[in-house]
Amino acid sequence: MQGQNQQQAYDRGITIFSPDGRLYQVEYAREAVKRGTASVGVRTADGVVLAADRHARSPLLERDSIEKIHKADDHVGIASAGHVADARQLIDLARRQAQVNHLRYGEEIGVESLTKEVTDYIQQYTQTGGARPFGVALLVGGIEDGEPRLFETDPSGTPYEWQAVAIGGDRDEIQTFLEEEYDEGMDLEAGLSLALRALGSVSDDGLDATGVDVATIDVESEQFTALSEDEIAERVTELELEGDDDE
Repeated sequence: MQGQNQQQAYDRGITIFSPDGRLYQVEYAREAVKRGTASVGVRTADGVVLAADRHARSPLLERDSIEKIHKADDHVGIASAGHVADARQLIDLARRQAQVNHLRYGEEIGVESLTKEVTDYIQQYTQTGGARPFGVALLVGGIEDGEPRLFETDPSGTPYEWQAVAIGGDRDEIQTFLEEEYDEGMDLEAGLSLALRALGSVSDDGLDATGVDVATIDVESEQFTALSEDEIAERVTELELEGDDDE
C-alpha cells in the first residue's frame, strides 16, 4: 500500500521526479497531444508549408470555428495539435511577443527567438506547483533572415528544429512517410503536395478539402498565406487524395 501511495505522489505532483527521473504529468501532456488531430510542417528552400487536419466531429459544427493554423506575425505561422484551449493561450502569447519586438526594436522577431519565448513559458509550467503542463504541441514556421525555419514545441518546453515533422494523432506513421518522401531540393509547391499526401497517408476515407487547413510562408514575399478551400480542393484532386464517394 505504501508503494502505491508513493507512486500516486509521483503521478500527481508536477514538481516531483519519479525514482527513474520522469515527470509523469509531462508525459500525460504528451498523450493529450497524441489525442489531437494531426498537423504537418514541411521546410523547403522556397519556404515553409503548414497543413492540419481539422475535420468536424459533427455535420452541425461550423467548420470555420475549428482553427488549427494561425498567423502569429506576417512572416510566421503556427499549427497546433492537442488541447485547443492550451494552444490558443500559447498562440496569443506568441502574437504578443511578436508585437513587443516590433514596438521595442522596430523589426520582426526571429522564428527561433519566438519559439524559445514560447517554450520558456511552457517550461515554467513543468516546475510550478498547483499548475499543469500545456497539453499541446505547436509547429512554428516562418522566414528568418531570408531562410525558412521550422520548429516544434514539446510539452516539456523543449524546442526542436526540423526539415519536416508531424505532431498529433498518427504521428509515427506520418513521420515515417515524411522520412521516406522528403527531398531537400523540393520547391514550395512540392512541399505543399508532400504535406497533403502525408495527411492522406493515414486517412482511410481520403482527404476532404473542407477538413484540411493549409498555409505557406514563402521566402520571396515573407508573408503568411492561407490557402482557400477551392485551392486546397484543386490540389487534393490533382493528387488523387479524395475519398470514395460510393456508399
